[in-house]
Amino acid sequence: QVHFAESGGGLVRVGESLRLSCIVSGNTFGINGMGWYRQAPGKQRELVATDINGGITNYADSVKGRFTISRDNVKNTVYLQMNTLKPEDTAVYYCNAARFIGSRDKVWEHWGQGIQVTVSS
Repeated sequence: QVHFAESGGGLVRVGESLRLSCIVSGNTFGINGMGWYRQAPGKQRELVATDINGGITNYADSVKGRFTISRDNVKNTVYLQMNTLKPEDTAVYYCNAARFIGSRDKVWEHWGQGIQVTVSS
């Protein structure tokens, strides 16, 4: 079983920053991809950023240049630094831990419980 401890969400104003953290523990054998997804009310869950094997990163176009994903493999922790936040970034953010084959094929994945990020205008 894989366990997630997500933190760092909250309420901020437009233009401010937040840093999300996610500690992954338990049966982490085989996990080589960690990332963040988000789901806004009435919308589907979407990719925000992923990091595969500590070097291959992928970002949603809407967050490129504003968000940065990073990992601490010793601590099994993934971070999401979010700068210049916009109201459209408001969503529940979910930590994801997965097994990838190559840089695209996801074999299996686990999800955190989610953390709220609200950006007020």
